[in-house]
Amino acid sequence: MRRGSYLTVAAELLFGTMAVPAQAETIQITMTNLVVAPSEVSARVGDTIEWINNDVLAHTATARNGDFDVMMPPRKTVTSVLKKAGTVEYYCRFHPNMKAVLTIAP
Repeated sequence: MRRGSYLTVAAELLFGTMAVPAQAETIQITMTNLVVAPSEVSARVGDTIEWINNDVLAHTATARNGDFDVMMPPRKTVTSVLKKAGTVEYYCRFHPNMKAVLTIAP
């Protein structure tokens, strides 16, 4: 084999075995008419949640386990990045009937 061929084979072995990291996603969760939609969401650590409040009232996304507490002013959108894996039940502190579940994979 020629020298250039060895380099090509070495490069293919090196780059062919490297894992390609998954692309982080942006997931939208909407509060409209005092309802969280979707009420069940699957995501991954590193994903961004775009919390969209379409109501004229303020809302929160408050994790029951204390992992997060996101404040959403009326008719505003806020974002947060998921940092911890697990299944998190959350609700609105102002409107406790608004509840949902976020399942976060590593």
